Amino acid sequence: MTRVAPTISLLMLALVSLNALHQVEGTCSLHPETKFLIHSKRIVTPNGMIAGTVEVSEGKIVSISVNDGDLNADLLPILDFENCVIMPGLIDVHTHLNEPGRADWEGFDTGTRAAAAGFWGGLTPDNAHNSSALTELLDAGALGLKSFMCPSGINDFPMTDENDIKASLPVLAMYKRPILVHSEVPQPSEEQEFSLEQRRKYSTYLNTRPATWEREAVSKLVNLASDTIVGGSAEGAHIHIVHLSDSGETLNLIKEAKVRGFKLSVETCPHYLSFSVENIPDGDTRFKCAPPLRSEENRKKLWNALINGDIDFLSSDHSPAPPELKLLEAGDFLGAWGGISSLQLVLPITWTHAKENGVPLEVISKWWSSMPAKFANLQNKGSIEVGKDADFVVWDPETSFDVNEDFQIFHKHKITPYSGSRLFGRVIATFVRGQMVYHEGHHALSPCGRPILASVTENSVGHHFI
Repeated sequence: MTRVAPTISLLMLALVSLNALHQVEGTCSLHPETKFLIHSKRIVTPNGMIAGTVEVSEGKIVSISVNDGDLNADLLPILDFENCVIMPGLIDVHTHLNEPGRADWEGFDTGTRAAAAGFWGGLTPDNAHNSSALTELLDAGALGLKSFMCPSGINDFPMTDENDIKASLPVLAMYKRPILVHSEVPQPSEEQEFSLEQRRKYSTYLNTRPATWEREAVSKLVNLASDTIVGGSAEGAHIHIVHLSDSGETLNLIKEAKVRGFKLSVETCPHYLSFSVENIPDGDTRFKCAPPLRSEENRKKLWNALINGDIDFLSSDHSPAPPELKLLEAGDFLGAWGGISSLQLVLPITWTHAKENGVPLEVISKWWSSMPAKFANLQNKGSIEVGKDADFVVWDPETSFDVNEDFQIFHKHKITPYSGSRLFGRVIATFVRGQMVYHEGHHALSPCGRPILASVTENSVGHHFI
């Protein structure tokens, strides 16, 4: 039996911090009706923002009426969210819940709290050259594979090189599913000893993990991606670069590969768009991640690339760990676990900075819903359209809140570099297939999530992206 590596990423609807409605015992919804109307003056659809009403029946969107022209509220109960924004549920294609294996780090219960879950299988040197092992994993419904081109930090998930990834591409091409790659290749360097004072400086950590690591990895991946063009030996395969940090030469390589028709895509994360090395306090290891946060100039260039479409969409790369692994007391950036917790906050984090850049709500929905759904081939999700799953996030973009000791964080471990931040965009409610799983600070008593697995019949359907 193929062992699935424990670093499992999750496709997830927005996890939110949101006065409970009545919940019927035995259900997973705070709203007891399975047929109802949901109304707002601001609903984000593929055709733009509308004022209107969405009709939901048995978990599906069955009609959408603009300005209530066809609304008959006498026939169905209505949830009126007035001027709050209704968007498609968020889809996070890259988040570490560490279950099975390390549920004490997070786990599905605290990590999802009512999310719809799917999984990525792990590509390791043990299975990369074994097509039957990969076939077994993909037949089990893995939406794709994830690999590291550098040490992952845990022995259960060893790193791969370009030869391992190359060996997997023909199998992925047959199934038309992507491989997600942590794209850093360590470069030879002299061993150095650092004083504790030096180890407490973020710049020390940054210098040990320069942008050349990303550039080298992406250069190798671009060479492999040349086989994914029409007529290539790996046509149908798709290489996806996770958590891009370098907005310089690495991004240029990606842009050039796309122009040449290679099946290559890229994401970045809210922390790379929020923080820069100039503002990280000495010893504050909450900010450690890999690839590292870089300069303010680099941060601004990432925003430009995202807005211009050179970066395809966003993910959280939520990567929690028990507090003792963050070495907060010592403040040792070189020894601390690298990973930033933000799963619950990604929508307000994104919006807080996006509105400063003049980004409209429709584009936020594209980055967090429609493009990730397309990437993961989730044909029933990612947009508010008739026939799609009734997955919604209801939120107030004009309301701000402080991430402080009074703010309720649902992650298992509450350590996050966003503590002390003021964010805009308070989430009011979340719906998963028509079930209200969260409302104003209350979760449904039982989970609604179900696995989202790729169907073997999708081999002939194809995986389409960009």
